Amino acid sequence: MSEQHGTEHWNSLSKAASAYLRSAMHQPVEWQEWGPDAFEKAQSEDKPILLDIGAVWCHWCHVMDRESYENAEIAEIINKFYIPVKVDRDERPDVDTRYQSAISSISGQGGWPLTAFLTPEGLPYFGGTYFPPDDRHGRPGFRRVLFTMAEAFQKKRNEVNESATGVMSTIEHNETFSGRAGNPGSELVTKLVDSALQQFDPRHGGFGSQPKFPHCGAIDLLLDVASRPVANNEAAKRAALITLEQMSRGGIYDHLAGGFHRYSVDERWIVPHFEKMAYDNSELLKNYVHAFQTFAEPETARVAREIVRWIDEWLSDREHGGFYASQDADFSLDDDGDYFTWTLAEATAALTPEELAIAAPFYDIGEVGDMHHDPAKNVLHVNQPLTAVAKSAAVDPEAAKALLISARRKLYAARLTRQTPYVDKTVYTGWNAMLISAYLEAGRVLDLPEAKAFALKTLDRILAEAWSPTTGVAHVVAYGEGTTSTARVSGVLEDYVFFAIAALDAWDSTGDLRYYTAAESIADSAIQRFYDRTGGAFFDTEVSTNGQRPLGALATRRKPLQDSPTPAGNSVAATLLLRLHALNGRTEYADMATDTLEAFAGIVEHFGLYAASYGLALQRMVTPPVQVCIIGDDPTARHLEAIALARYAVNKSVIRLTREQLQALPPALAETLPFLPTVEGSFAVLCSGNTCQPPITDPEQLMELLNKSV
Repeated sequence: MSEQHGTEHWNSLSKAASAYLRSAMHQPVEWQEWGPDAFEKAQSEDKPILLDIGAVWCHWCHVMDRESYENAEIAEIINKFYIPVKVDRDERPDVDTRYQSAISSISGQGGWPLTAFLTPEGLPYFGGTYFPPDDRHGRPGFRRVLFTMAEAFQKKRNEVNESATGVMSTIEHNETFSGRAGNPGSELVTKLVDSALQQFDPRHGGFGSQPKFPHCGAIDLLLDVASRPVANNEAAKRAALITLEQMSRGGIYDHLAGGFHRYSVDERWIVPHFEKMAYDNSELLKNYVHAFQTFAEPETARVAREIVRWIDEWLSDREHGGFYASQDADFSLDDDGDYFTWTLAEATAALTPEELAIAAPFYDIGEVGDMHHDPAKNVLHVNQPLTAVAKSAAVDPEAAKALLISARRKLYAARLTRQTPYVDKTVYTGWNAMLISAYLEAGRVLDLPEAKAFALKTLDRILAEAWSPTTGVAHVVAYGEGTTSTARVSGVLEDYVFFAIAALDAWDSTGDLRYYTAAESIADSAIQRFYDRTGGAFFDTEVSTNGQRPLGALATRRKPLQDSPTPAGNSVAATLLLRLHALNGRTEYADMATDTLEAFAGIVEHFGLYAASYGLALQRMVTPPVQVCIIGDDPTARHLEAIALARYAVNKSVIRLTREQLQALPPALAETLPFLPTVEGSFAVLCSGNTCQPPITDPEQLMELLNKSV
């Protein structure tokens, strides 16, 4: 978070609950929160709105705060000519997505901080991202931009209004993604896979060049294809495993605490943007678990366990349940990744000479490092295999391994003595749901019962605090630092569908029918609030029912298709409905899932790996569902479950049940499962489509049947 300079001035953000907004409450800018009051003030005073959208983890947001918004002279200009509104993009993703699209259409770029100039009605007529306070490096200074945009609003109102109307028309067109095509099939999945393979970097892993993002949906799509007997499965396997290996060796991975930073600025994954996000780590955890399921690579299991360890330590409310939102990159604006990086002198001070002789070459710690602002600073990354390091140091490989473990422990202990970057303890429904699903998968595949237990504890909390059949799903479960808000932030489509899928994953993992019932209820609420029964597919925000026009660009209807960076709401909605249909047989679910996928089938291939979650949903639709029910609670049942979980496939679900739970099942499963109470001991039942095989007690037989079915 940005440093606060004095507390003599308070603006209205002192009443906000968001950590990002509260970090600006002492600024001399008279900030308003997004809401009717700000718009009414802009219209009554006939002033344009200056909209700033950022996040607590965003380094350049805090740079602009310090350079401009904490500058009294600039604040005076803003307060005189504008109604300033500040938005937390994590708290209001609905606002952020629309203005990102708008400013991208104006300036050709988006990102944070997002700086937008709006009419009093909230229509954008100019904007950009970071502006320096004065003209610098080809960028116009913020002072000049403020005066120019105020003058344009006052003296060229017709041009401003025409520009704003044109921008709104553009984003209205861009965000509807109309491209319907009937009967999409496996050939479309192949096109999306081929698109990812064409962008694959065979040398460094990942897709494209710098900057590099993980693209977790694309990795899962490749892993799914890699496990199937299809033409490009070997290429898919190679691309997925090289990417996972290179990311976990790079500086984008935190080799001391575990977990991944947000992205890498270079193609080699070495220098990251150091913030660590809940949603990145949830999807990467799934990637590494899925890779281990299929290929049993020990390193993928190690990385997955270390992601869990980091989340447990830094992003978890252990007392109440719940996952926090993010950890900042820096503890102040004078710190640029210093918390996470090392000079050779710092490493030398923390380690014995023997430990340094192994750790320095292994993690590439040298006199000249990787950070441009301070060349002495090294980002820890794996430079060469440990066997090669041991050979060069004339150390036995096992002794080198022990020295590396000791060095890593000491480096982490030394790092903990440094000032720690801020952790945003806000609990968001959608991101928590993603982590619940990831923890449940990791708990089952890697035999981590504590992860499963914490996931269920978190799910129970969210069901109790953020869900009501009457009011729906809330976007925010709880704010950090003990702050509360009287204003409820309504959930967006992603909150609903991720939440319902988390409940379904809990049903698979426990056989507890209340989780299935919750998933069905949340899905029904999502259909009622977001589904477009005329045009098909789902909007990202609720259809207005009170006749009031939404504020500003929120009037734009949007049907999310692109993964950016979380999986797109429509793809996840289709997946949810297909999974529910497999359990309850409700044909309207299957029909809506098909309709949703058909709504984008004519254009989705142009999005390539950015529509990987669509590819996963379509793969589920065109491939018959496979359900493996494990009945029992003894070593035999656990062995059968381990066999059933081996090999990741999007169309496969593994359900754990006790004999008592056989009396209360979802409708379709109750109909397809044969009469079982007379079967002795633990066993598995494999169902594909509407047919179930006889009970199976032999693990090898189960494996053989699965190989034929999935």
